[in-house]
Amino acid sequence: MTNHKIVTAGALAIAYEESGDPRGGPVILAHGFPYDVRAFDEVAAILATQGARVIVPYLRGYGPTAFLDQSTPRSGEQTALGMDLLALMDALGIDSAGLAGFDWGGRAACVVAALHPERVDFLVSANGYLIQDLAAADVPAAPEIEHRLWYQYYFHSERGRKGLDLHRRELCDLLWRLWSPTWSFTQQTYDRTASSFDNPDFVAVVTHSYRHRFGLAAGDPALVQVQSRLAELPAITVPTITIDGDDDAVVAASDGEAHARHFTQRREHRRIPHAGHNLPQEAAAEFAAAILSLVQNR
Repeated sequence: MTNHKIVTAGALAIAYEESGDPRGGPVILAHGFPYDVRAFDEVAAILATQGARVIVPYLRGYGPTAFLDQSTPRSGEQTALGMDLLALMDALGIDSAGLAGFDWGGRAACVVAALHPERVDFLVSANGYLIQDLAAADVPAAPEIEHRLWYQYYFHSERGRKGLDLHRRELCDLLWRLWSPTWSFTQQTYDRTASSFDNPDFVAVVTHSYRHRFGLAAGDPALVQVQSRLAELPAITVPTITIDGDDDAVVAASDGEAHARHFTQRREHRRIPHAGHNLPQEAAAEFAAAILSLVQNR
């Protein structure tokens, strides 16, 4: 995948890359922070060889994706990410698709799967059920968990916003290394993604995301009703595989049982050894295998 397309979808002109059979079953792959579509290069290639239609969008604030109206809030809240994904499906005329993602992209996929199961054939989600319980945002976690979230607290401050603005490449490179301590990526690999952080809305979307989830910033007024539905932590009813990387240093790997109550249909949990937070790029074969196992049953 080397060339992107752009489609008007909701509040955005969404840039995306597409590969595989245009008549194949669609699979949408959604990246997280601080990554971009390059995280799925190998996964997409594997899926394409198996006849899938593979679509990999740049999230709001990343790469060539752009807001259509300057007055639209540069929101990074979970509702916005989910509605962007749904708008992309509408814009491309996709009635239903398999969704797979990690970090922000996994959250967007969970939102669509929970609120619009009729549009989702299956779900692959790194780190389980990712819909945020905003009502519990001020409840502290164990110190072992809290210290992993230092970057989120950093972005709460004006100092953190300026730090991300001035040092976005250095800061995101640090997060890559901290979150995937056993992944030996090259400078070239990082640079191919880091150019996406030059998007003029990157800093605003990122800082809003980490402020909104802690109740420190208001959400987009246009999304209030959707967020009220997410506040109920709706169950995901589509066939799902959740995945953890054993070496993930920001979200510790688990046996998946803590999230079991959020899934009411067939769900499988997998752990991938020697893989950190960026699962599709660190363990492409395993990530693709999870998707293909669900493709076979859709």
